[in-house]
Amino acid sequence: MLIDTHCHLDAPEFNQDRESVIERSLANGVTGIVIPAVMKQNLDTVKQLAHQFDGGYYALGIHPMYVRYAKDEDLADVESAIQVALKEDDRRLVAIGEIGLDFFIPEIKEGKERVRQEFFYREQLKMAKKYDLPVLLHVRRSQDTLLKHLRQIQVPGGIAHAFNGSEQQAKAFIDLGFCLGFGGTITFTRSLQIRRIATGIDLNSIVIETDAPDIPPAWLREEKPRNSPEFLPQIAQVLADLRGVTLEELAYRTTENTYRVLPRMRPIQ
Repeated sequence: MLIDTHCHLDAPEFNQDRESVIERSLANGVTGIVIPAVMKQNLDTVKQLAHQFDGGYYALGIHPMYVRYAKDEDLADVESAIQVALKEDDRRLVAIGEIGLDFFIPEIKEGKERVRQEFFYREQLKMAKKYDLPVLLHVRRSQDTLLKHLRQIQVPGGIAHAFNGSEQQAKAFIDLGFCLGFGGTITFTRSLQIRRIATGIDLNSIVIETDAPDIPPAWLREEKPRNSPEFLPQIAQVLADLRGVTLEELAYRTTENTYRVLPRMRPIQ
């Protein structure tokens, strides 16, 4: 029982074989897949896709890399979509995301583009607080600024997706009620810093993900490798080996962690 807490299953890379990918993932023991939106144009897409298979879940938000293409009114569309899902009591909506800050891409890390990123991020944090929803955070070269806003607008936790920060930053997220997401990067032996954090923090603070079709694991050697949720068990096995626990224990603990930070995913008894 494994949950992929971050997978862009609606991406065009899956257009030719999406159903087969889902079937293989479920057959491999992946019981849940969270599909985050990235822009206004795929808010409905991720919702519909999540409802097409058992174990499908979704998040709604505008990704920082897409902010430059967005209009201010798009934030109202995100909020409207959240309101509709909550009114329908749609348990497959589990978070607001993917939101955050990206200070890696040169064209958007400074000046008015950076200001705009922070505006969209803060507005979506306010939605998370208003509707009591956790957030799925994109954190790239932006940890400290992102944390600053989180301290000012306190949300009910969530996941720092594809975590790649320092030990101090890891602790800061955990102290704010977040889990850290680890995926394909930990399969590379050269990823010393990430491996050190993934093995050094308490297992209660870890969830697993693929970020498919991105962040392919080390064993995918093609020229343009496509990651897939079906690889989550192998990624999880690497993390289990690094931590010296069984895959079964890692699966159980990370699933419970996911239910804790994304409580709408927890099965209703």
